[in-house]
Amino acid sequence: MDKLDCRLSWFRSTDALLQKDFPIFEVSARTPVCIHDYAGVGGAVGGAPERQLKVRSPVGAPSSVGSQFGAQCTHALFAPQTSLSCLGVTEARLSSRSFALRKKKKLLTKLKDLIDLLVFVDSGAPGAFARMRSVFCLGAFLAVVMFPPASGTKKVIGLYGDTIKVPCNDGDNRPEDLMFTKWKHSKENGTAGDILVKQVQKEKAKIIATDSYKDRTSIDSDSSLIITGAILDDQRFFTCMVVSSNNVNEYPVEVEVHKRPSAPEFRNKASRLDDGKLTPLGECVAASANPPAEIIWVKNNKTLEADNKLIIISASITKDPATGLSTTTSKLQYTAGKQDATSKFACVVKHVTGPDQMSAPETFSIHYPTEKVNLQVLPLGSIKEGDNVILKCQADGNPPPTSFNFHIKGKKVLVTDSDVYTLSGINRADFGEYKCSLIDNENMQSSVNITVTYLDLNVIPSGNILKKVGESLEVKIDKNSSSEPSVIWSKDNGKLDKLPDFSSLTYNHAGFYVCEASVAGIKRNASFKLVVEGMPVIKSLKKERSTDGKAKVLICVAEGAPEPEVTWSVNGTHSQSQYSNGVVTYKLTVMPSANLTVTCRVSNSLGTASKDIEVLSLNEEKPDSRKDDDDDKAKVIVGVVVALIVAAALVGIIYWLYMKNRQGSWKTNEKETGTSEESKKLEENNHRQEP
Repeated sequence: MDKLDCRLSWFRSTDALLQKDFPIFEVSARTPVCIHDYAGVGGAVGGAPERQLKVRSPVGAPSSVGSQFGAQCTHALFAPQTSLSCLGVTEARLSSRSFALRKKKKLLTKLKDLIDLLVFVDSGAPGAFARMRSVFCLGAFLAVVMFPPASGTKKVIGLYGDTIKVPCNDGDNRPEDLMFTKWKHSKENGTAGDILVKQVQKEKAKIIATDSYKDRTSIDSDSSLIITGAILDDQRFFTCMVVSSNNVNEYPVEVEVHKRPSAPEFRNKASRLDDGKLTPLGECVAASANPPAEIIWVKNNKTLEADNKLIIISASITKDPATGLSTTTSKLQYTAGKQDATSKFACVVKHVTGPDQMSAPETFSIHYPTEKVNLQVLPLGSIKEGDNVILKCQADGNPPPTSFNFHIKGKKVLVTDSDVYTLSGINRADFGEYKCSLIDNENMQSSVNITVTYLDLNVIPSGNILKKVGESLEVKIDKNSSSEPSVIWSKDNGKLDKLPDFSSLTYNHAGFYVCEASVAGIKRNASFKLVVEGMPVIKSLKKERSTDGKAKVLICVAEGAPEPEVTWSVNGTHSQSQYSNGVVTYKLTVMPSANLTVTCRVSNSLGTASKDIEVLSLNEEKPDSRKDDDDDKAKVIVGVVVALIVAAALVGIIYWLYMKNRQGSWKTNEKETGTSEESKKLEENNHRQEP
């Protein structure tokens, strides 16, 4: 038969669904009857049956339905004056069966969502698929009524401004007979708001939202809802409805949006803290957070605990009306002590997004009165005569006093805008007690004793001293000092262990002498120059061959002061050593062709001395070029031999005298007996020593 556009009126209004008794309809195969209702007018239209109708009833439903039924649902059910358009329905009649509804409003919403899905999918669907949906009109309706929704609520946390992915049953949401997936959200008034519907056979989902989700939502391949640009208004329940040919499941998901607070800001910092006084220290602000941040206060990285006496902490939270983000403000009142002068205060912001954030540490000036005054002497250490000495008066109050009274040798001196008093060029008479005190309280004072180190040194004699060889010299040290000084002597820049004995002066005593005395950082020097004079004396005159053997070198060593001058009786090449300690060496190189007698003559302002030496010609020494040297060596050997002989003679004489004294005390027979016994003992000792 042709398409019959007739309506089977179910309910006149949605109020019927809220009644205590809920009607269940049943369908049986009978003569085609279509109860129609056009604009509220009911009637019956008869016609020949086209197909037998058979629908499997849900478990527990009191209805039996025929088979082979095709229908097209063209209007939404359960709206005022709604009805079912059907094609080829043989007979339909309503019978009532009562059962209790625990959540009537939720059921109404689920049923409406189901019909909305059917209406959405119906548009443009092919005929065969449309007939299958007619079966679904009855089956899904009963399924919604008889089966409870999926239990359990999942929670998803997203970050403010980021993209949130809301899962649909963790991806396990595609039964074999899946038909549709729909996402909706809860509104503030308790109703549901539609977002989108995704039909299985269609590639793209249809956005049906009319609010802010219209441009911010999409559906992922696993049916998850994608929300971009998360805001606090997204904190609500979202429900994923999965519709299959045999069932309808819902999976609610709660969404929370977190926003990390901005870095903590230390505001209204106190300019100072008073010792023992409760003072507002500052405020800490953590702005733009969700949920609100928690603020704690720390001192030297240790948490401050409020006791509402010495430490008071108060916090408040405000919300931005535009964004809904929260700002936490914490105020700290603190009772400081002097020990807090070096303490570092900071606030720490704690939030679920972690980690903790800490403000930059702050230090505070702690004000407290002066309890002690201290007088310091600068520079530290010993004070030497002639130094500039600074007296510095220090008080332990904060802020410290800027003016003081200084008591200088019994005289009070007021010093303003300074804590120092200077003693310029101090001397030994300035030793003693010095004081400083507060201007408004002279009993709070401090004192110090100053000791001045000084040293005077004088050496007698001083300057240039002229003495003759063999004379004596007496040297005295005159010193005056604050303590016993140490004394060091030096001669010609060489350190001496002690001052030499000047009882009999020699040329070696001549030189520049310096006496250095020191005590506690002070050094004094005194000096004199000793000159020892005497007539010149020739200490030695000798000869030797030159290194090449072609000349004779005459060596004349003289002693005297002032430095002697030398003259030779023959010509030759002159050379001279450096004059030191009254001694000088003169050399003359000659090449004599005949035997010579050479005279070395030395003289100074005090006299003259001379000495001769015999020099053989070089020609006579050719047969034996080393004759002079051998003569000198022979003389040395003879001298050594003579000395040994003289020494042996002395030893013999001493021994003879010793033996003579012993013999005078012995008797003749005792000598013989003693001699005989000694001889025996000597023989016995000799035998023992033989091997």
